[in-house]
Amino acid sequence: MISHRKLVSLNNNIVVALSGGVDSAVAALMLSRDHSDISAIFMKNWDEDDGTEFCNSVQNFADAQRVCDVLKIPLTTINFSHEYWEKVFRALIRGYEQGITPNPDILCNREIKFGMFLSYAQTKGIPTIATGHYAALKEVEDQIYLYRGRDKEKDQSYFLSGVPRQQLRHCKFPLQGVTKTEVRRIAKAAKLPVHNKKDSTGICFIGKRKFPEFLSRYINATRGEIVDSRGTVLGEHEGLPYYTLGQRKGIGIGGTTNGVEAPWYVVQKLFDSNRLVITQNESDLMSTTLRACEINWLVNEPQKYVNCDAVVRYRQRPTPCTFEMEQNSVTVTFTQPQRATTPGQYVTFYHGDLCLGSAKISEVLQ
Repeated sequence: MISHRKLVSLNNNIVVALSGGVDSAVAALMLSRDHSDISAIFMKNWDEDDGTEFCNSVQNFADAQRVCDVLKIPLTTINFSHEYWEKVFRALIRGYEQGITPNPDILCNREIKFGMFLSYAQTKGIPTIATGHYAALKEVEDQIYLYRGRDKEKDQSYFLSGVPRQQLRHCKFPLQGVTKTEVRRIAKAAKLPVHNKKDSTGICFIGKRKFPEFLSRYINATRGEIVDSRGTVLGEHEGLPYYTLGQRKGIGIGGTTNGVEAPWYVVQKLFDSNRLVITQNESDLMSTTLRACEINWLVNEPQKYVNCDAVVRYRQRPTPCTFEMEQNSVTVTFTQPQRATTPGQYVTFYHGDLCLGSAKISEVLQ
């Protein structure tokens, strides 16, 4: 069990979040070369009270400690498991119950890593936090702006686009000018013990478990019919919350009598009739217009960027679009159809590499 201890030093100007991985380790290394007064913190956001090893924070903490031993910087730990449960996981479950597909990474950044962590550091007299995210921050005329990182394959501005602008003012991203390949090389040259550690993928508390199996512990879902676009019953689904739009694997439908030999995709979840609608026509997944709410602008005058680019998922290539702002929402129209735009996920806006902000997708307009 990881304890919650006070920060070793209250005189530091920067505290870096260490995850036990190579990205945050190199971020700490780069900071330590420029600053003699940094400390590190390890956040524990999920309790392994079910006896599983899917989210191995014990090993991650040990790796973070080994990095700090090499860099000779103090490390402390803090347990945000309660806050994560209340601010992120409850919202995740509530979203699935309502039929949307939430994005826990964006929620975690907003509420925990750049919310609770920043607040905690500042109460200890430390004004600035740093992380190993691949993104860039620039200050222009006393205003802070978020940009895509140099490594476009690893750029994480999408996951940061929901963080309020005033919080980003107190952050540093040391990896903004380096690529993942360079990070590995820097870590190896500095003999950091995590230089060849594999990257983590997915949501840590789910790990390699099957997602429906995990979700069923928290949601009571009812089996129902799987139908095609004409309403023909093709099988039975396990519960609508366990599926997402565009999903291909795990539907449980093989070939059909006199049917076309082509994959099936989830195209609709009809909660009123508890039916899962699937299609073999990928064009059914395409749409050009969406409506989004919970807008988080990261620029002073978003109206001036009404013609911009946007993405609806991580690692997607930005596509030109226009947006029309209303009082509490924004309607986005793309110049090219987008595949499987999913309510609950986020649309993030860009002007070149400048991240304009984001909003949570609430409706897809066919």
